[in-house]
Amino acid sequence: MARSLLLSFLTAGFFQSAFGKYVGIYRRNDTESHAHGLLHESMDWMDRYYDAEVGYLYSDNTALSHNTRASGWYAAGLLARNEDSDKEEAAKIIRNIIGAQFKDVEDQWFGDYQKYPEEPTVGIPQYPPVIYNSWDPNWRGFVATTFIVILEEFPNLLSYDLKEYMMESLLNATIGDSYRVGGVNSDNLYPAYSNPSIMRALVSGWVGRRLNATNETAAGEMYAKEIIDLFNRDNTLSEFNSGTYAGVSLFALTLWAKYMPTSSVMGQNGGRMITHTWNSLGQLYNANLKNVAGPWDRSYGFDMNRYLSIFALQIWTLVGKEKAPVISRPYLMSHNGDFSISPLVAILAPFHNTLVDNSTIESFKTFPGTHSVKTSAFSPPFDTYPRNITAWLSDNLTIGAETFSGNVVGGPAINPSSFNPAVVQWARKDGTVGFLSLYAQVKELTAVAGKKSLNLTYPSENSTNAFSFLVGTNSRFGKRDVASWEDVEGVDVTASGTVNLNYTVTFNGMNGGAGKVVNDFEFWNFTYAMPSGSSETPHIQLQFELA
Repeated sequence: MARSLLLSFLTAGFFQSAFGKYVGIYRRNDTESHAHGLLHESMDWMDRYYDAEVGYLYSDNTALSHNTRASGWYAAGLLARNEDSDKEEAAKIIRNIIGAQFKDVEDQWFGDYQKYPEEPTVGIPQYPPVIYNSWDPNWRGFVATTFIVILEEFPNLLSYDLKEYMMESLLNATIGDSYRVGGVNSDNLYPAYSNPSIMRALVSGWVGRRLNATNETAAGEMYAKEIIDLFNRDNTLSEFNSGTYAGVSLFALTLWAKYMPTSSVMGQNGGRMITHTWNSLGQLYNANLKNVAGPWDRSYGFDMNRYLSIFALQIWTLVGKEKAPVISRPYLMSHNGDFSISPLVAILAPFHNTLVDNSTIESFKTFPGTHSVKTSAFSPPFDTYPRNITAWLSDNLTIGAETFSGNVVGGPAINPSSFNPAVVQWARKDGTVGFLSLYAQVKELTAVAGKKSLNLTYPSENSTNAFSFLVGTNSRFGKRDVASWEDVEGVDVTASGTVNLNYTVTFNGMNGGAGKVVNDFEFWNFTYAMPSGSSETPHIQLQFELA
């Protein structure tokens, strides 16, 4: 049955996309095209990692193993570039990825894709199936959406049998993704898990329509409606303000807006959701610091100028590389593997960027002046109530925080290393950015960001709790050793509250100290404990002045 659906689909001419239109953008000699620059700069980098003999990209920082997801992104870039043997190499990569797709319908990971071709078989005694470790269910979405972009944008560069093979793979990925239920088998996929849930709805709805598969079509629409309902509360993604995952969500929403018909709730709402998400991020962006102010629900770093985020790549296509939070050689930044998604960002940019308001684009070029932000986001079943978000931004100092009450520590991602509920950033004299982030240790926090102030309370905790602030190391012009706030470069900090004001300072470094680095960032840990035996509610207020 599936094969007959595929044949009817392939012969019906569904692949007549705007291929020629977009190839023109990438083949012209236009140095002012930011998307063109992003595409070719990222492809030049990935070309060095490509193993043509095997048909995969090498992984970064491994003993010559390969990477499936990055290889798929590279294949899309090869087709966008379409020079010399690019088309043939892309086809080789795609066939390799599909050939290794998990095909046992009895497995929880059915329809998913290998992380790398050298890995053992998932599920054997020596390599047990551990979700997000030996297999990652989100890779169904990452690979499947890449295939959809390729099929939509470059059908004329693909053979008939390869397109058929890709559709079979997409159907398997869609069916496999339907096995995912939040709270079952250690899976955490709820509609509030924005980036994979948006991809899931898109893949199911797109595949269902192309194959006239009513179950998949209906499932995609139903799941999308739940995502949209959460978004409509305050025009915010549940997975709020993440440099990496806001980028993935915007990518997936672009596929909603570009590829889904107006009869779909995805086609009806994708563009609007993109516009509102950019507006929200633009309000929190400080172009002087080249950073989105906190709080960050999921972050892989504390300064966007030092770790590579997918959202920064999208900013690049809007305002150019020099104004975006990337360095001249982005592949040197922390978390640089995400540079591999650049071809998809570049391919979609001509459409995607039309959905961003001009006033928002301007905020990514020039900081509009001191202002405050109030909004909210909601991630059931982890949140008891919506997270209330406040931020205060000035020319060289930003403060952001969120009040929350949840059933886990570490936010909806259950990860204290990536959940940053209170963040302060400031400019230093050499142009670098200093940071402070509250380390998540409790399930409930009342947090308010105000003018030069951060007010934090643990309403349900007691004297056994403490406030730990991760404070970035100084620039190369500042002090190497930090024992007090007076040693922190660029800012003066004053504390008050019910805490013991005699704080402790420890160091977490790459080569030693009190603990490990967090997301590749070294930091000084300033900890304020409560007085022994205190009956007061833990509370601290920090006041900031630029030094």
